[in-house]
Amino acid sequence: MNKCNIKPYTCLFISTFTFIFFLFTDSTVFAQNTARSEDIPLWQGAPPDGPGPQGSENVSTNGSYTNISVPRLIVHQPEHPNGIAVLVISGGGYAHLEAGKESTPAANWLQSEGITAFELIYRLPGEGWTNTNVPFQDGQRAMRIIRSLSKKYGYDPHRIGIMGFSAGGHLAGMTATTFDQQFYTPVDKTDLVSARPDFAALLYPVITMLPPYDHTHSEKEIIGKHPDKKAQKRYSVQLHVTRKTPPTFLAQAEDDPISNVQNSRLMYSALQEQQILTEIHLFPTGGHGWGMGAPGLPEQEWPKYFKTWLKRIHIY
Repeated sequence: MNKCNIKPYTCLFISTFTFIFFLFTDSTVFAQNTARSEDIPLWQGAPPDGPGPQGSENVSTNGSYTNISVPRLIVHQPEHPNGIAVLVISGGGYAHLEAGKESTPAANWLQSEGITAFELIYRLPGEGWTNTNVPFQDGQRAMRIIRSLSKKYGYDPHRIGIMGFSAGGHLAGMTATTFDQQFYTPVDKTDLVSARPDFAALLYPVITMLPPYDHTHSEKEIIGKHPDKKAQKRYSVQLHVTRKTPPTFLAQAEDDPISNVQNSRLMYSALQEQQILTEIHLFPTGGHGWGMGAPGLPEQEWPKYFKTWLKRIHIY
């Protein structure tokens, strides 16, 4: 049994102070966490092309999401916004969302830089939806919502970017190049707002679905195991690049075993052909799925290069 070796009224004071301290501390932490994890649903009511998955959403201990029926934005609002906003999209081969390794750390970094980051929790095509375009519907809708909320969160509606990793890079690339295509029937006035990002960052992205690079899990989830050439072209990002495509930053490792480095090279060439401002960083090693980059390895430098590039194109 613990005993108090000082006067009883002193013990009472210490106990009361301790209780109030922990109560205040817990309340402060809760308030901070609430501010950091504000959610914005993408759709009022049921999303298009349902019914979608049944039961509760699954989130693993490392932050991998599946069974997503409520697509949404998680707002990472900086204390001192610098006028820039970014939609951040994790990968996972369109079979799950690697938020814990990709979009969450990236959104936290952007927030620390004064950038308002919106982490996208998007629908997965193999989870009971009647249309495999559901990720692209969510990408377009998210961009429109973010632009419509610029006054509320204090950023410039003409300095809104998109950032994607792996399959999230494919979704970001499709959103950046097909923003004027209708992936869903408009539902409200938000859908009158432009879905075009003002800049894009594609990290170890899936870009093409054409041979010989047509063996990704992303392709199987979107267009199946035996797609025809027409479908492969429809979802190959580099074929949608036009003069209206926003400036684009690319980074990938040359030894990537999941998404061949030619994905970034093809995109870079397509952007150059259309005279779009672009920059590419190819690291000799690093593999796939490095997110913000492993400490001490070359790919850890990409955020620094990205920030410098934003300054070069007069966004930062």
